[in-house]
Amino acid sequence: MMAENIRYLLILDVESTCYENGQEPKHFFSEIIEVGAVVFDVEERKIVEEYQCFVKPVLFPQLSDFCKKLTTISQDQVDQGLSLFEAVRELSHLSLKYQALFCSWGYYDRRQFHSVCSRLKVPYPFSDQHISLKHAHRDFYHLKRKMGMKAALKYHGLSLDGTHHRGIDDARNIAKIVNQMLSDGWRI
Repeated sequence: MMAENIRYLLILDVESTCYENGQEPKHFFSEIIEVGAVVFDVEERKIVEEYQCFVKPVLFPQLSDFCKKLTTISQDQVDQGLSLFEAVRELSHLSLKYQALFCSWGYYDRRQFHSVCSRLKVPYPFSDQHISLKHAHRDFYHLKRKMGMKAALKYHGLSLDGTHHRGIDDARNIAKIVNQMLSDGWRI
């Protein structure tokens, strides 16, 4: 269990290159193409800073039609995006500025960062501490199953704002769920 004196959460959501199942090119490796993050102040119960960037994929730089439709991210946006190194550097600064604890809805985002940073030889920007808010949500509300972010919003009667499968919008929506959990008595 983590200490209760954590003031800031860095709620992060990434979007990555993807294909429909079975349509991946030979040796396909999924790369991060958008990073959305919000710094959530646990005491004030609000977002105090946001970060969003597009990231230029290097191993498989051409987005599939499926990926563009799912994420609404265009080829031009990623072509003009930051390098993974630049995005990681900016995220690291943000995390250190607030001494924020890295959180995401499930473990995908953490695994994706580890995988892509390792493959592209970019230093991983976070400490080993991480909270899967999806699992914390299930455990706190004593649910039989973990919920996706959309289902969790609906469970709490909260609206889905923005575009689902866009990093910054999903990070903002996850922060709404965290706020509800804190209001209901959840402790980190």
